[in-house]
Amino acid sequence: MTSDRIPPTQGQGQDLETQPAGVRLLEDVRRDLAAVSLPLALPTAEQARLEIRNSVAQLDDYILPRYRSLDAPLLAVVGGSTGAGKSTLVNALVGHPVTRAGAIRPTTRQPILLHHPSEAEWFEDQRVLPGLSRIRGTVVPAGVTPAPGGPPGTSTDTAPVSSLVLVGEHAVPEGIALLDAPDVDSISDENRRLAGQLLAAADLWIFVTTANRYADAVPWKLLLNAASRDIMVAVVLDRVPPAAEAEVSEDLRSMLAREGLGAARLFVIPEVALGSSGMLPAETVQPLKAWLRGLADDAAARTDIARRTLHGAVRELGQRVGRIADAAREQGRAATVLGGDVRAAYQDAGTRIIDATKDGALLRGEVLARWQDFVGTGEFFRSLEQNVGRFRDRVGAFFRGEPAPAVKVETAIETGLQAVILDEAAKAAEDADQRWRSDPAGRQLLGTDDLSGTSPGFGDLVAAEIRDWQAGLMELIRTEGQDKRTQARWLSFGINGLGAALMIVVFSMTAGLTGLEIGVAGGTAVVGQKLLEAVFGEDAVRRLARTARDDLASRCRGLLAAEQERFLNRLAPDTGQAAVGLAQHAQALTRLADAT
Repeated sequence: MTSDRIPPTQGQGQDLETQPAGVRLLEDVRRDLAAVSLPLALPTAEQARLEIRNSVAQLDDYILPRYRSLDAPLLAVVGGSTGAGKSTLVNALVGHPVTRAGAIRPTTRQPILLHHPSEAEWFEDQRVLPGLSRIRGTVVPAGVTPAPGGPPGTSTDTAPVSSLVLVGEHAVPEGIALLDAPDVDSISDENRRLAGQLLAAADLWIFVTTANRYADAVPWKLLLNAASRDIMVAVVLDRVPPAAEAEVSEDLRSMLAREGLGAARLFVIPEVALGSSGMLPAETVQPLKAWLRGLADDAAARTDIARRTLHGAVRELGQRVGRIADAAREQGRAATVLGGDVRAAYQDAGTRIIDATKDGALLRGEVLARWQDFVGTGEFFRSLEQNVGRFRDRVGAFFRGEPAPAVKVETAIETGLQAVILDEAAKAAEDADQRWRSDPAGRQLLGTDDLSGTSPGFGDLVAAEIRDWQAGLMELIRTEGQDKRTQARWLSFGINGLGAALMIVVFSMTAGLTGLEIGVAGGTAVVGQKLLEAVFGEDAVRRLARTARDDLASRCRGLLAAEQERFLNRLAPDTGQAAVGLAQHAQALTRLADAT
């Protein structure tokens, strides 16, 4: 083998024929996975979030780096249970102590990656496992015992867990690197997580177990994962009493075959006394060492292993992305239900508000009193019946002489309408809050927040909107009375008086200007209608009332729409659309795996 290879740049080297398109797909998948939000407390959510984290990590740690560079050295991760002898095995493979081994658990605090010195650049540039910082260790000269706590030049007791100790070692053949991982069943959560991350970044696994613990559940769970990914596995059965070697080895081979790992190589290390420096006798690991060197010396075999592992990883990624797409689809459906509950509550409130403005209800109480103060009764109605013209003159004089009563009508209408809108908005909020609290996903979104009332400052917004609506009515009247004849008429009555009359008409009519309801407000509503007709004519009054009512309905809907956003903003962006994209990615990944 040559020793002057340098890592190819991204997109070069012995890459797949479809590398450019494949890399783009994988990068798109990573981007979309990282952007997926699954905020709702659904049964599938927690597992899907874990799937997302694991998928993004494996894309970063293994799939993308390996897909770009098939000719990079193989990464063989040495993993296994607590106390199985992983570090002792690694030390034996290189012929002297390089990793810490001991009885205190957890022993391996930082993963240690051993590589041939000529291949340092493959691992120093964070091509693989980019989330782990690099710490450069030193080569241990033959016959020298490392200082307690880790390799010379490093401090595994003080280095952060999220670091990778790199050690150049001539005993490691070119083309392959060994990574001593933390225990898969460590008492440390961080160590267990890191062990899983490292195994997911491996081209092949060297799994270490013992004669007493080879059937433990935790290692087998990871071995089954390896079988599903079709990754190459070598199993090292450590500390086997000579008398039990045949029986234990045969039982383990049967278990491997039953679980789809019949092709896994099995290496047996007998139970022997360790040397003075804690080393296994060299002959006990010679078969494993020879096997690894054979892989390192065969470039075609290494490429086949990389392709095989990459194929399995991409295929499994496609399955994961498919499951994540299903979870996102469920989130979308649940969000649609929750959003629909909120919209329904506020839509009902809007309907009730509009109904209250059409059935004469607002003409009771203060509004009715102020309107009656404004137009009076008795003689006023008789004047109306006798002569609309004389009525206009008298009302005009009344308006011009005392404008304050018209303003009082406007103020009373503002107050009454504001009370209706606030009341219905509060009912909608309470309804929406109750609907969400009856659903686990909704309860999680609300948390400890109470949204059962209107938002702070909503009353001021409503009052301002009503005043804007009233100002709009005045502008309608001005626009309608632009010709000189009509202008003279509405000027004689006064703009505020006509505006008050139009509001009364709006609040007393259920269908344009037909079906006038005079039961609530007595004859006073008729006065408003006749007054406006005397100025603008019947058709124009019908149009003005319809326009004013539509404008009011639109403003009320706008107020409620803004108010309901307090709920809707807690929902994630459209996960349904994200689910569609992820499902398409899952299919594309399956095709990519088949082409790998």
